[in-house]
Amino acid sequence: MAIRAYVKEKQKGRVQTTVHLMSYVSLMAGAVLLFWAYYPIISFEIYSRLFINQILNTPIPRSEIATSLSNVQQVLGSYNAFSSNLRDFVQANVWFPSKPQNLVAINLAVKKYTMSIPKLNINNAQVLVGGEDLSKSLVHYLPQSLPGEYGNVAIFGHSTLPQMYNVKDYKTIFTHLPSLEKGDKVYATVENREYEYEVYDMFIVKPEQVSVLEQKLDDAYLTLITCVPPGTYWNRLVVRAKMVKR
Repeated sequence: MAIRAYVKEKQKGRVQTTVHLMSYVSLMAGAVLLFWAYYPIISFEIYSRLFINQILNTPIPRSEIATSLSNVQQVLGSYNAFSSNLRDFVQANVWFPSKPQNLVAINLAVKKYTMSIPKLNINNAQVLVGGEDLSKSLVHYLPQSLPGEYGNVAIFGHSTLPQMYNVKDYKTIFTHLPSLEKGDKVYATVENREYEYEVYDMFIVKPEQVSVLEQKLDDAYLTLITCVPPGTYWNRLVVRAKMVKR
């Protein structure tokens, strides 16, 4: 009887050990998955607060944006990180809801061109003038001038978690935009003519800070914009570049 009792206790001990081991494995796997998902967001927040300017105020008067912003928010919900609204952020119009481009006539003859950013391995990416679907191309938002001309050319590009990055996928193409530095080159090719731009500034704004979309007619500018932190839609990263070769 003692031997049988000893064997039963040993089997029970093995079962308990297996259960404990599986519990530890599951716990570690969960921790790794959480780290995998949240590390890019946390690391970007730390990096941005140390090295990227946070533009807190917009010079656009509240009276100019209140009505349109309120109307959009009624449909889309709030920008609160815990909001339950279902925004489709591959649609360009929800990035700066107080500046919808579907109310603006597009009078430019050129409807699309290409853009290259060597540092990000982006080569001849399609830019659709006045486009809306960021899953199919980059979007030249609120177009009033073209690359090579005096004015501000605002180009939107989607981003995601770095682990899901694919340079050939427009839904992830601007994921590494924060890695650009002062002096990096951006090239825009319009009707077979290439224009060279040089990065000179980078900062973060809130979705209601629409002054980054305004025209500046003293020179030729590119303004590259994506959502940050990676994988979220909380803020907008703005990279400014100025033309150096015509």
